[in-house]
Amino acid sequence: MDKFDLHTHHVRCGHAEGSIEDYIRAAIEAGLTAIGISDHSPYFAHEEDHPNPGIAMARSEFARYVEEVLRLKERYRDKIEVLLGVESDFFPEHLEVYRDEYASYPFDYIIGSVHQTRGISIFNRNRWKKLDKSLHTDEKRHYYELIRQSARTGLFQVLGHIDAMKGYYPAFSDIPGAEKEIDEALKAVAEEDIAIEINTSGKTKDVGGWYPSDAILERALHFGVDVTFGSDAHVPSRVGDEWEQVRSRLKEIGFSRWVYYRQKKKIVVEL
Repeated sequence: MDKFDLHTHHVRCGHAEGSIEDYIRAAIEAGLTAIGISDHSPYFAHEEDHPNPGIAMARSEFARYVEEVLRLKERYRDKIEVLLGVESDFFPEHLEVYRDEYASYPFDYIIGSVHQTRGISIFNRNRWKKLDKSLHTDEKRHYYELIRQSARTGLFQVLGHIDAMKGYYPAFSDIPGAEKEIDEALKAVAEEDIAIEINTSGKTKDVGGWYPSDAILERALHFGVDVTFGSDAHVPSRVGDEWEQVRSRLKEIGFSRWVYYRQKKKIVVEL
């Protein structure tokens, strides 16, 4: 059986531990058949080479990152399939800059993740402390509108952690009034024939669970959305974390398959 994890980080991004090789070895130990390396994209549109050392790699490191993954792909080819990915920020105003940067590299897949809205990190608790309750629905709608836009770019094969705004604000899930925007985002994913990930890193945040919620996964199934798996590991020991539990949950919800990517082509795996 194909056993895969498409979402891993390493020391280059400034907030993860271990080398790329450490994650590949951890994947082999966990019995995976494919491991995706997908560290955070540089801030390509920023004038500085490395404006946020604790968040993403330097622009000047990007070619070396790709080179290292490709070298290790060859080294471990008889033990595990190493897939070249990247977790890309989605900034609508800079989309073409990112598209141009990625065009020259042989990515197996690109994860598109909304990490900021209105210039504030989605993980910033202070957004909610300062924001009048009457504006909470607008914030949630805006977040899902960005996710819908990201699905329509044609740049991403996977959308990352699509309700991660709940990470440090669990009440996010209960904010009413954004059902239409969530559905429109999911419909866009289905129509573009891409995938959302079940991301098990929510367990490391206040919310204590996966992204996205079962309620969103049920809507995703309704619209015919494909799903994939990502641990979003920032330490090697989390590679493949809760893969079997996610597989079981997806079957309970009613999914019959999930997918991963090779050379941007979907590899379908029966559940």
